Amino acid sequence: MPLNVLGISASPRRLGNSDLLLREALAGADSAGAATEHVFLTDFSIAPCVECNACSRTGVCRVRDGYHQVLDKILAADRIVFATPVFFMAVSSQAKMLIDRCQCLWAGKYLLKKPLYPEGPRDRRALVIAVGGSRSVQMFDSIRLTMKYWLDALDVAYVANLFVNHVDGAGEVAKSPQALAEARRLGRSLVTDSGAPPRKPADVMILDTENRPTIGGRIHGD
Repeated sequence: MPLNVLGISASPRRLGNSDLLLREALAGADSAGAATEHVFLTDFSIAPCVECNACSRTGVCRVRDGYHQVLDKILAADRIVFATPVFFMAVSSQAKMLIDRCQCLWAGKYLLKKPLYPEGPRDRRALVIAVGGSRSVQMFDSIRLTMKYWLDALDVAYVANLFVNHVDGAGEVAKSPQALAEARRLGRSLVTDSGAPPRKPADVMILDTENRPTIGGRIHGD
């Protein structure tokens, strides 16, 4: 049975740079025989966490909206590719709303001591893609930390990152054959690597080393 690979695009625009790299990663997974699905978060109505703490008692989020549709897909996936632009040195607001709503999974795991899968743990792994407009590499530090704790709540091994800096214009990353090739390679590896997952995610960084000015000191990207 093929592995189920879920691609989650947290970009506010279709075919933005993070979304293009996500599609390449899914193409790599597909070439390795996986069953892939692309989810665009803006297609779903997901409200922010209201911090009602109901999930501390039940392990279930009581707010009923599109979050539950996305969560079902996440829980069914064997592999996850999560792609986000970097906005103000953090994940996009679309990404953050989904992540915050997964507080119910953290509560189930750490407060209620309920296994996510009653039948036993599964081999689930994730690749993270982030694109930023700045030449800074420090902007990726917060991405790593946020994704580390979110994926832990999902019982998903965090195996790799693809980080690309100084890319901002819509579709601009298509001019980087290296970034596209790495996304496809990492997507394929997510499916074909069968050994134990690494203790910490591997970083693949595509960095702008040209001495070009960063327009307005941009801190957004996509």
